[in-house]
Amino acid sequence: MPYRSQFIIIEDNLIDQFVTKKLLKKGLDINPVCIANNGKEGMNWILKNQPQNPLIILLDIQMPIMNGFEFLEEFDKLPEDVKDRTEIFVLSSTLDTDEIKKVRENKYVSDFWNKPFRLEILKNTFLEV
Repeated sequence: MPYRSQFIIIEDNLIDQFVTKKLLKKGLDINPVCIANNGKEGMNWILKNQPQNPLIILLDIQMPIMNGFEFLEEFDKLPEDVKDRTEIFVLSSTLDTDEIKKVRENKYVSDFWNKPFRLEILKNTFLEV
């Protein structure tokens, strides 16, 4: 099933990048999947590509250069039309309840998923999109 949405994984851990990309490609037939190694690369990708289709961002929190919270602050500055057609899902292994609360309260975050997450989570979320 082809998706109209574009997907970008903003994640610094190479293993998590690989696993998430494989889950999207093999489990849901989503291709291509873009990768950014930190929030700054992710923001640069958005600004450079100006995606016209819906955009789905899979965002890590703890990253060097620009972390997930800093990315969300920069995301807030984007034009409304970009924000309106973007969904952000935060993927994190944090156990910090304050961080989790901060993520869940962010108006741009659609959901918070603990790593490692399962293919069923992706299917339940994106097969309904």
